[in-house]
Amino acid sequence: MDKTFNFLGGLLLGALVGASAAILLAPQSGTDTQSALRARVDNVLEEGRRAAAERRAELEAQFAEAKRVERPPAQLR
Repeated sequence: MDKTFNFLGGLLLGALVGASAAILLAPQSGTDTQSALRARVDNVLEEGRRAAAERRAELEAQFAEAKRVERPPAQLR
């Protein structure tokens, strides 16, 4: 378990260092980079909202179907 936490910590640290290096060494200006990142984040959030809404509709339909299905009464002991 300790190895797993060490791996995940190293992975997170590496991701942060890589992202920082990419931002600092990017050929764009800071404003352009911020705009591009903001657009990407907005797109990801919108896709997430859309996927959540689709999944919610699927689950609501399944729940409504489950409520309509007749079930035999529970047997008493």
